[in-house]
Amino acid sequence: MMPVIWLIVIILASAVEMMTTQLVSVWFAAGGLGALIACGLSAPLPVQFLVFVLVSALMLAFTRPVVKRALTVKKTNTNADRYIGKTAVVTVAVNNVVGTGQVNVLGSIWTARSADGSVIPLGSHVLVEAIDGVKLIVRPEDRK
Repeated sequence: MMPVIWLIVIILASAVEMMTTQLVSVWFAAGGLGALIACGLSAPLPVQFLVFVLVSALMLAFTRPVVKRALTVKKTNTNADRYIGKTAVVTVAVNNVVGTGQVNVLGSIWTARSADGSVIPLGSHVLVEAIDGVKLIVRPEDRK
């Protein structure tokens, strides 16, 4: 009966792994394979379970950091990043509640939203804090 249980563990862990992209259960499939081999060698149930836990833990400890580094997506800066920290002029009043707002920054027109939710009137100077999709997140510029 135990070989069937270990096969089910392997199949379930593999199925979960196929449905995700984060390497969450492949380690348990390897542990299940180790336990299945131990079962095939007539090891008692506590030994099979110990093999499952040890192989899973060792696979996790030694391979996850390497795999994680290989799968890490590096952020690529775009030309849009150049707008962050720049001063813009409001061309359509920024009002998050009604969903309006437009600014001109470096000669480009962008949809804008207020960082703090305040209404920013037409003609105001604002500072670009961030980019959220196709919208600039802005705050009123401190003019002295």
